[in-house]
Amino acid sequence: MFFILSKLLQYLTSPFLWIMAVFVFGLFSRNQGKKRWAFRVGLVLLFFFSNPFISNEVWLAWEPEAVLMKDVKNYDAAIVLTGVTEVNRSPHDRVHFNEGAERILDAVQLYKMGRVQKIIITGGSGAIKDVVRTEAENLEQTALYAGVPKQDILIEQRSRNTRENALYTKELLSQHPELQRLLLITSAFHMRRAQACFEKVGLNFDTFPADFQTHDRSFHLDDLLIPSAEALQDWTRLLHEWVGVLTYKLLGYS
Repeated sequence: MFFILSKLLQYLTSPFLWIMAVFVFGLFSRNQGKKRWAFRVGLVLLFFFSNPFISNEVWLAWEPEAVLMKDVKNYDAAIVLTGVTEVNRSPHDRVHFNEGAERILDAVQLYKMGRVQKIIITGGSGAIKDVVRTEAENLEQTALYAGVPKQDILIEQRSRNTRENALYTKELLSQHPELQRLLLITSAFHMRRAQACFEKVGLNFDTFPADFQTHDRSFHLDDLLIPSAEALQDWTRLLHEWVGVLTYKLLGYS
């Protein structure tokens, strides 16, 4: 039930839907005062959520600082979270990435640099229906193509969310007591929730945020005044993550 409800929340945390709801309310309201109120509120919300400067500033405050590759210590294994590939897209003879490919690409680079000895990939499928190949298998295939030997890749493909990533990864690690020094890799915006979940199950690790969505602070006119559909999408993702963090806290998952 929680899995299905979490999917529904993706649509309820969309500022675009909120803005449309306000405008539709104003359109069908018979009260002229409420019509004017709805129109003004809708415009304010539209400007706020579509403003790229505001969106970028909020993301800068939320995402943790980057860790330079040269500063990464030596680890027995990197734990890579999935959620970045499309499992229902044909043809199925290749991996179709959404945003976030840096999760596995950074892990592969660290492996090639000798900073991690193994790569653990955790994640089944976030889809409700059956899939041809799990996300863990997708990222495993990517790492194999990049030259990582199969014996240095461990996969966990039962988990459907971040909490299960942590639970099943700990279960997998119990079978490999030699893997003690761990590095958690996920997207920067997702790191707070992931870190809390993995700490909750009792794992000790360092973090390596990847897939940063921010850019350097800019006061260019385009960023300050020109509305952006991308900013609306960024707010949707961030709000969904905030709801996820709060929900996990309330349920005791993190």
